[in-house]
Amino acid sequence: MPDLTYPAARRDPRPDTYFGTEVPDPYRWLEDPDAPETQAWVRAENEVTFGYLAQIPFRDQLRERLTQLWNYERYGVPSQEGVLLIFSKNDGLQNQAVVYALPVGQPLESAEVLLDPNQFSEDGTTALMGLHFSPDHRHLAYTTSGGGSDWQQIHLLELASRQPLTEVLDWVKVSDVAWAGAGFYYSAYDAPRPGEAALAGKNEFHKVYYHRLGTPQTQDELVYENPDRALGFRIASTTEDERWLCLSLTDGLADGNGLLVRNLHDPSQAGQWITVQPSYEFDTSVIGNVGDELLLYTNDHAPNYRVVRVHPGRPTEWHDVIPETTEKLESISQAAGCLLAMYLQDASSQVKVYSEAGEFRHEVALPAIGTAGGFGGRRTDAVLYYAFTSFTYPTTIYCYDPVANASTVFKAPTVDVRPDEYETRQVFYESKDGTRVPMFITHKKGLALDGQNPTYLYAYGGFNVSLTPGFSVARLLWLERGGVLAIPNLRGGGEYGEAWHQAGMTPRKQNVFDDFIVAAETLFAQGYTSPEKLAIAGGSNGGLLVGAIMTQRPDLCRVALPAVGVMDMLKYQKFTIGWNWAPEYGTSDDEAQFRNLLSFSPLHNLRPGTAYPATLITTADHDDRVVPAHSFKFAAELQVCQAGPSPVLIRIDVNAGHGAGKSTQLQIAEWADVWSFTLFSMGE
Repeated sequence: MPDLTYPAARRDPRPDTYFGTEVPDPYRWLEDPDAPETQAWVRAENEVTFGYLAQIPFRDQLRERLTQLWNYERYGVPSQEGVLLIFSKNDGLQNQAVVYALPVGQPLESAEVLLDPNQFSEDGTTALMGLHFSPDHRHLAYTTSGGGSDWQQIHLLELASRQPLTEVLDWVKVSDVAWAGAGFYYSAYDAPRPGEAALAGKNEFHKVYYHRLGTPQTQDELVYENPDRALGFRIASTTEDERWLCLSLTDGLADGNGLLVRNLHDPSQAGQWITVQPSYEFDTSVIGNVGDELLLYTNDHAPNYRVVRVHPGRPTEWHDVIPETTEKLESISQAAGCLLAMYLQDASSQVKVYSEAGEFRHEVALPAIGTAGGFGGRRTDAVLYYAFTSFTYPTTIYCYDPVANASTVFKAPTVDVRPDEYETRQVFYESKDGTRVPMFITHKKGLALDGQNPTYLYAYGGFNVSLTPGFSVARLLWLERGGVLAIPNLRGGGEYGEAWHQAGMTPRKQNVFDDFIVAAETLFAQGYTSPEKLAIAGGSNGGLLVGAIMTQRPDLCRVALPAVGVMDMLKYQKFTIGWNWAPEYGTSDDEAQFRNLLSFSPLHNLRPGTAYPATLITTADHDDRVVPAHSFKFAAELQVCQAGPSPVLIRIDVNAGHGAGKSTQLQIAEWADVWSFTLFSMGE
């Protein structure tokens, strides 16, 4: 390949000053995504990137194979809504999955299209984000997102006629749709002021409204606001019987949430909020209710979570229904007259069924070690549905009878994969401080442990997120070509409960990076791969992980793939909802936290004259969660600092966002480029 000439990026000589320390920020102008100078830089960078990728001889071959692999029917987990079974299906290469309605008891062939998101926009980039059926099943509220933005619209459909209602609700973000009476509760922000950037401006003063069907949004009732607290989310939900309105409150400072409830059935208590959880230190949410009592899922004095019951008239009296165990209770649902508890045992699913009073009934027999999800429904449902998947087990949908404790296949996909050709091992290694960390390793059977296998090391390590086994058709291409997939469960995640999470939060974020570095060294020591054959990858918080590893150990890998990463740790809280990450990271507004952040912030730890790995940064111009300025600034500085021969490229999707709802076409194109770049850089 010819030498790369990167676009010139103007450097602003003015530093920022934090607690007496001057910190350069030469590319602050890239923070404005709509500025002509930024847009010209984006076009120039994409021209370099796609020009380079176009010269990789096997790029088209990989895209064609990915297209073949992707082209299979994929079903979502169904739910019963009145006399209809609702499910989503993608025929294979549709940009967005289609929602179908099937009369209960009828064959699948009788299903009719209820919503086709592929018709929402010409280019398939407007995605369906959620379905919310009214309790009487007369109406459907559904949310959409355009171009990958976190901003959503709420649309309404009359189910019997399939006719849309006229009103559309705007500026919705971080919201449920909670039906009650003749309408629903939702959360939104004020519309951006004239001249304010909708995709980069800081989001403040989240509010809860009640919308009555058939009225314009301008007439919606303001139900809750806190004019004294600019930051934090206010999210409303209702119990299935519409008795209790529940309000989850965060404050942008602590990691948990407060919880208020209001009795909607008692006129004497109209407008009165009852505080059920006053502390913002813990995660507490309402599962449902049994009569007057609420069932709560919480880690209050239970790092691995428990289920409790509480009478709102006596909100301080909590009683265990499902006590905390040694395994993390990952999620819980109330359906079919049961409580369905999903646990994690070394990052794999266990599902147990309890009565609503907490009596253990049985454990659900799952097909293998992997991940189960679903089991939602209404208390009157007789059957439930769930999905099961693992690294080489394509997502299969099951129908579950909780009384008989029996699962039957609802729909199994036909994919061009032979699971018996692959194997998955879970190994445990000791991190730098002696902490035992698990890692899944998947590859073809008979792999030679000669240190020469291309290996894709992917992790996240934050926000209480658990990485569990799951099928990815994109990763299947990597495995098919003889690659190794390695996924360690780093501290900061949720695999072992809140204590595991907190071990990777500020000021202990370095534990996450250490766990990842030792994961790579474990792969080297056990003969799976070597630095010259290793690619490290992660997205969002995982993009921060990759950026930090690149600056701390540029010798660790051959290829770095940071996606939509948080790279400027000193300013992240100034954009959109970045302030919500302060409990996880700390902020530069506090001196001790500033110095901690400065120690690992990827943007601020790049050093001129360093040989960095071949790097493909991926982001999107409509990402309003981790704004693209993070990736833009990191790319510009990395291109200046790179002293080695490896390329530094940034691939910027246009009219796309953080990842949710990304069209099939965009996904295939991006993965073809990622794998092409990775294999070419490794000399494969």
